[in-house]
Amino acid sequence: MILFSNCKINLGLHITGKRTDAYHDIETIFFPVPVHDVLEIMTGSDSRSGGSVNLSLTGIPIPGTITGNLIVVAYKLLKKDFPLLPPVHFHLHKMIPPGAGLGAGSANGAFALKGLNDKYELGLSEQQLIDYAAQIGSDTSFFIVNEPCYATGRGEVLERIKLDLSDYKLVIVNPGIEISTAWAFTYVIPMQPERSLKAIIQQPVSTWRKELYNDFESTVFRSYPQIESLKKELYDAGAEYASMSGSGSTVYGLFPKDANPVFNFPTNYFQKTVSLGTATI
Repeated sequence: MILFSNCKINLGLHITGKRTDAYHDIETIFFPVPVHDVLEIMTGSDSRSGGSVNLSLTGIPIPGTITGNLIVVAYKLLKKDFPLLPPVHFHLHKMIPPGAGLGAGSANGAFALKGLNDKYELGLSEQQLIDYAAQIGSDTSFFIVNEPCYATGRGEVLERIKLDLSDYKLVIVNPGIEISTAWAFTYVIPMQPERSLKAIIQQPVSTWRKELYNDFESTVFRSYPQIESLKKELYDAGAEYASMSGSGSTVYGLFPKDANPVFNFPTNYFQKTVSLGTATI
């Protein structure tokens, strides 16, 4: 079984409160993006695990241990409740930078849950998968739904929304700087926004620049001005809206679909341009 694990961007991100469980409450719009990692799930004679689970990796290096990878975490969550036999071997070809604010690691965990559900014919409902995903990470549940969502709580309380961006192309660029989300939260003062993001994103995209904010930007831009300069370059190239995604360091711009923007990003930066109207998530 081969799965294509996509990423996301945040359209606005507000830190609205500090929780008693050491997390923060947020408000954001998650929007799926057709840029993918490749996850293969093998069992039985195709499995090279030799035991209960194994994970091999190629592509962009991932920091941390194999046991801490969210794919393995997802497997172990299901293993508590289901036998999951025969043994399984995962292979992840990483194409999306980790720690970039694109949620790619969370997506890997979510797609592992969905793939295991299908592979072992567990019969889990979407809501059951969402509940498992919420135990993995704050935005992992979104990738079970994988449609535009208004998210609150830690990011796991999801409400599907209608948001058509088919008239736009998306340019994402990452400078290879890994931002600690915990560090970014430390310098943000939680507050309630004057207007809900649900109301703002129903306005024309051309108006978003004045009202659609990511609360992490001021902290991250202050410490990493090169990330702020990417946002400026996207606007200078004609973006109708540009922002940082999550806690960074990826920055994205929305351009009219017939635009042909020209950039001078360094060649070692991760950069993708995708259609939001025809590409498959």
